[in-house]
Amino acid sequence: MSDKELRTRSDKQAIDQFINEVRTLPKQGGGQGRLIFALDATASREATWDQACHLQSELFIATRDLGGLAIQLCYYRGFGEFKATGFVTETGQLLNLMNGVSCLGGRTQISRVLAHAVKETRAKPVKAVVFIGDCCEEPVDELCHTAGELGMLRTPVFMFHEGNDAHARAIFQQVSKLSGGAYAPFDRNSPQVLKDLMAAVAVYASGGAKALQDFSSRSSPEVKRLTSQIR
Repeated sequence: MSDKELRTRSDKQAIDQFINEVRTLPKQGGGQGRLIFALDATASREATWDQACHLQSELFIATRDLGGLAIQLCYYRGFGEFKATGFVTETGQLLNLMNGVSCLGGRTQISRVLAHAVKETRAKPVKAVVFIGDCCEEPVDELCHTAGELGMLRTPVFMFHEGNDAHARAIFQQVSKLSGGAYAPFDRNSPQVLKDLMAAVAVYASGGAKALQDFSSRSSPEVKRLTSQIR
């Protein structure tokens, strides 16, 4: 068996193990967990959009047996276009929403993502926000202010950074820290890293910080680094 086949088998075993583990996790109090899944859909992400959707789709298929998790898709693209769906609890609904998105040129609108998260969690608590993007073209002070609001509301933001833009990295790290969340980079050539990170947030949104700590102790170095940032 080749090295590639061994790695593929190992990846599948890790995913299967995750599915079995999360089925037994305790749920957070306060009813159904709500998670906002926000995506940068500007043209700069077009090259990896199909791959990213595929990986994220696999994750949500894997977590369909968690129970008690509702997910809202949120994205921006084009000339000031910003959209947020309702919260869905069925995997098929979420996959249809994701597959209906294509990338369009435009500037980042991370501030709108964060402001939207504040509005949603004031109406009904949101357990976590996931953001996936590669750059930031907005004033840092406004972003940090809104991230701080989310921190006060106990809604952590997990900033997953595609690529190596230093300016975006610095801002994403500040946003995650102020909100009480975490920052993690990933590379399009290492899809397993993104899978692991998304799995960790799903565990957090469903079972809370204790469940994430338990999951982290058996997971990859990337997940351990993510978990160590949670306050």
